[in-house]
Amino acid sequence: MTELAERIAAARGDRPADLVLRGGKVFDVVTGMLIEGDVAILDGIIVGIGEEYDGEIVEDVTDLILVPGFIDTHLHIESSLVTPFEFDRCVTPRGITTAICDPHEIANVIGVDGIRYFQEASLHTLMDIRVQLSSCVPSTHMETAGAEIGAEDLKALMCHPSGIGLAEFMNYPGVIHRDPACLDKLAVFDGGHIDGHCPQLSGRDLNAYIAAGISTEHEATTEDEALEKLQKGMRVLIREGSVSKDLDALAPVLSDVTSPYMCLCTDDRNPLDIAEYGHLDYMIGMLIAKGCSPLAAYRAATLSAAEAFGLKDRGQIAPGKRADIVAIGSLSACDAQAVWCAGRRADDAAFAARGTVPPVGLHSVKAPQVRPEDFRARANRTETDVIGILEDKIITEHLHEDIPVEDGDKRPDPERDLARIAVIERHGRNGNIATGFVRGFGMKSGAIASTVCHDHHNIACVGVDYADMALAANRLSEIDGGFVVVRDGEILAELALPIAGLMSLSPFEEVRDRLEALREAARTLGVTLEEPFLQLAFLALPVIPALKITDRGMIDVTKFEIIPG
Repeated sequence: MTELAERIAAARGDRPADLVLRGGKVFDVVTGMLIEGDVAILDGIIVGIGEEYDGEIVEDVTDLILVPGFIDTHLHIESSLVTPFEFDRCVTPRGITTAICDPHEIANVIGVDGIRYFQEASLHTLMDIRVQLSSCVPSTHMETAGAEIGAEDLKALMCHPSGIGLAEFMNYPGVIHRDPACLDKLAVFDGGHIDGHCPQLSGRDLNAYIAAGISTEHEATTEDEALEKLQKGMRVLIREGSVSKDLDALAPVLSDVTSPYMCLCTDDRNPLDIAEYGHLDYMIGMLIAKGCSPLAAYRAATLSAAEAFGLKDRGQIAPGKRADIVAIGSLSACDAQAVWCAGRRADDAAFAARGTVPPVGLHSVKAPQVRPEDFRARANRTETDVIGILEDKIITEHLHEDIPVEDGDKRPDPERDLARIAVIERHGRNGNIATGFVRGFGMKSGAIASTVCHDHHNIACVGVDYADMALAANRLSEIDGGFVVVRDGEILAELALPIAGLMSLSPFEEVRDRLEALREAARTLGVTLEEPFLQLAFLALPVIPALKITDRGMIDVTKFEIIPG
């Protein structure tokens, strides 16, 4: 018989299935009902539910509820700080069976080779990694990245089986003002899926952005913003990452009525937060705890996500769908007991049997050696632009403070929570160093530095002591990128990220432990932020309002221009 005929035969019970899950109940994300009966699987495809079946293998899932595998609709796996293979091993057991990623972090460092690395990795992981093509490398003209990717480069990457479409189009001013380079990229994907990124955009500008063919968006941070985007035809992705936490604000929008048009994403969570809280499983449980119906929460994490991104083969436990299944103890707890990816049990044996891909982007940190005096804020006027951190948000305030000029320098002032922030170009292109001020770290001594610095991934450093800042920044060159905490001339903690200065070669458990040590070391400096390193990284992203910094200076994102020095 043909493959199709075999599938039909197994669905009718005329031949045994490969795998039968017996004793549980299927949660239907269309009707919200619980369906009793077996789930039969053949060649990784569900062929039957709600009936009795014979199978070559029968697994007992008595007293468990079977839900579709969860789909993370927007993330950058690089920001998990581990390889795609370790990310797979970290989150798949929690029920995440599809991850729609944008590898623009690594692409901003090493270009198309970074995208190809993820495409190749997707062929080996247990979860299904879908690789969107990065639209904005660099994200704007106001930063120095390690590479540039144009429309022709994207065309050459389009035919890979992991592809969905064009990843988040962050340069929203370029779209609404018809920048030719932006229009060229949009034209390549015309009629296909284009992912959005337009924080606080509203009115006619939002209409113009959506009219360009952009259909999904994860930057809504308020109920009103989410409702306007839904009303104008966008699918809204609720985000809850390590820094960007919008679930509380958007939970009231998610209902049985809106859930077909809403999805869930992390954008992004590191292994420490995943270990302490969870991933999409955490989001589902929190939404239900906040009053959302189980139907709305699970539908957003599964069927709605699949349909929003054109993945018609998954999102529901139903005949003909990919056998991505999570067995949980209860809907409210979302506590994964077992996970199947395309009918394959996600266990240690399955992870050990995967293929792998050699790391890329090694020895990518080519920053100049810096001196303490490089961090002086040379000025002759006291009025100063200050980045104001909003914890759990990547948007910032544009503050103005009077800071006295002493010997031609504006000094950090820990008593006023005014720390020096600097971005150092590290791709070997120009050696730029830009400095500014930030409020919100609570830092009383020392410095922290990182090569995870969105999206250009230069060195970002914040501190109140210039010598400690120089030591921290220079140490990143020695370890090929990562995170460093320094106080009084001593390195207190560090994590090396040698893959493009973004990802570790170590298992996620080791990365988790080192992140814990880094967090504790940062607290000894007086840092009050729960996640200071990723918060620091987003202070350099010039497509998120209101005030940011790149290697070219302080950026007024509202005006989309560099503030004159």
